[in-house]
Amino acid sequence: MGENGEIKYCLNRFYRRIISHRRNYQVQENFLQLYRRRSRDTTNQSRPSLVYPAIWVPFVMMNVATSREFESITLWIQWSRLISIMDEVDVALVRTSFSTIVGETRDFAVVMLDKHARSIAQSQMSSPAFTCSLPSATRRMLEDFPSSSLKPGDVLITNDPWICHGHLPDFYIVVPIFHEDAVVGFIATAAHISDIGGRLDEFDARDVFEEGLRIPPSKLYDGGVANDQLFRVLEANIRYPAQVLGDVEAIVGAGRLGGLRLGDFINDYGRDGLDQAAEAILDRSEAAMRAAIAEMPYGTYYGETACDGYKVPTYIKVKIDVGPDGVVCDYHGSSPARSDASVNCVLNVTHAHSLYALKCSLVPDIPNNEGLFRPIRTIAEEGSIVHARFPAAVKTRSKTSYHLHNAIYDALGPALPGRVQAGSGSFWSVKCFGTDSDGTRFAVHVLPNGGRGAIEGHDGQPTVAFPGNGTITPVEIIENWSPMVVLERSLRTDSGGAGEFRGGLGQSIRLTTLDRAVRLTIRPDKIRFPAPGLGGGQPGAPGELLLDDAPMALEPFELLPGQVVSLNLPGGGGFGNPADRDRDLVSADVAAGLVSPEASRTLYRHDLPLSKTGS
Repeated sequence: MGENGEIKYCLNRFYRRIISHRRNYQVQENFLQLYRRRSRDTTNQSRPSLVYPAIWVPFVMMNVATSREFESITLWIQWSRLISIMDEVDVALVRTSFSTIVGETRDFAVVMLDKHARSIAQSQMSSPAFTCSLPSATRRMLEDFPSSSLKPGDVLITNDPWICHGHLPDFYIVVPIFHEDAVVGFIATAAHISDIGGRLDEFDARDVFEEGLRIPPSKLYDGGVANDQLFRVLEANIRYPAQVLGDVEAIVGAGRLGGLRLGDFINDYGRDGLDQAAEAILDRSEAAMRAAIAEMPYGTYYGETACDGYKVPTYIKVKIDVGPDGVVCDYHGSSPARSDASVNCVLNVTHAHSLYALKCSLVPDIPNNEGLFRPIRTIAEEGSIVHARFPAAVKTRSKTSYHLHNAIYDALGPALPGRVQAGSGSFWSVKCFGTDSDGTRFAVHVLPNGGRGAIEGHDGQPTVAFPGNGTITPVEIIENWSPMVVLERSLRTDSGGAGEFRGGLGQSIRLTTLDRAVRLTIRPDKIRFPAPGLGGGQPGAPGELLLDDAPMALEPFELLPGQVVSLNLPGGGGFGNPADRDRDLVSADVAAGLVSPEASRTLYRHDLPLSKTGS
């Protein structure tokens, strides 16, 4: 076959393998499509005409038959294998989990860390913001339990919001991986568990002590032996111990599986091989991020956004400094922290959401790892809503954190034209809970999404999460696990923001219960302030929360048989002037029921009847 032929064969095999997993990259697909399109527009005559996946372009830098090239291919093979290991950990956790919040909505992340607790690989469906905060949280736990003191079978845990991801239901569980009695890495998991005690309502806590049990960095297992006292404390303070403790054990088991697979990797490449791969992943990723930043015009950019908050709006302001040393996101000027509501963010959450928004715009093709984070800093005024001091209430911090990217993209529009996204309609939280006829308590979590924001060149996707990638609990699970019945789940016509590229549609969900009452808590968003458009695009439709077709309060309530609660989730913002939208696309939208005939005339200035293309 020859030297070059073997390389080409190898590349094409791994291309097909990676493409088979690419369906899992939903949250970045619009960015990837735009990135590839622009890459095709730029001719690089120095590259040979080999086929290889775009996600590895910054690493391969093809120049066949050099020693550097063989190093790149080796790294590619090794990194693909590490990511595959984490995909297997991900699947194991889903299949052994006990709750809908983990097993159905996938509110978790699994990450591989090197021996210094730096992230090098994650599953392709991991919740992106978790993956940005897991490495620093692990290093904080190692301050209390240094690697030199750990032994095989140890497992660490904490849910401290100021260490982890900003509220108590997020458990961070870390399994140290050993080879010949030395720590060679960690399998770290962040997962939202079903309950942590505390108040049932979503918004009205006045401090974190009202919100449930806070676990300092602790050993969940010591040398393979369960910390029975900690398990007893957990069981005594949570409403659904079978779900929570079942998920905890599933996380530990999946982490141990990852350790076995990493051991196989070390058997093939050696400990030095793992260490060298980790350094190469981190260093090359950092170089790719710095190269992307260097292509931006240096300067200072300002953005802001308004969001619903609770009772009173929240205002987020950001100043982004772009220079030769990297990017600094400065949130001074944002709303002060709330002492009467749980919508506060800790700084590590603010940093994680800032990192992810910038990654999507600058290097969407590179699998997430900590090397990408090195050139980016986040600062904010302590005591602000994006840098809350202990012991602020933080349970519903997503009411703030899920809007940070809107301020960032508002700021970066001039610096990254065409590589920023309009606002998205994600996400709402629905929790159904009660007691079965046998006295067993149950809880079902549903995390529906609104429409995705549009980006230059692409309409937003309907009912797709951003900046997360959670999935909605299937109707069959909702109806089997609870007394609820799903009457309707449909796209909302005209909910996508008008633009040259239309925002993704939100959805309508109608729920009832037939034979007995059930308790519900619902956390809506973007009811007062819809997802914003960009570049002349219009905002998406705002959300609505109705009980028997009338607006309802946000407190936990009892849904009685025959009553109907309606969730009309918001649409994504549009991108570009609606008058510039292709006429045939408008006609096709009307024909599909995505846009009404009236909206086609008033928003898009498009006169019916439909063209043949759209009929």
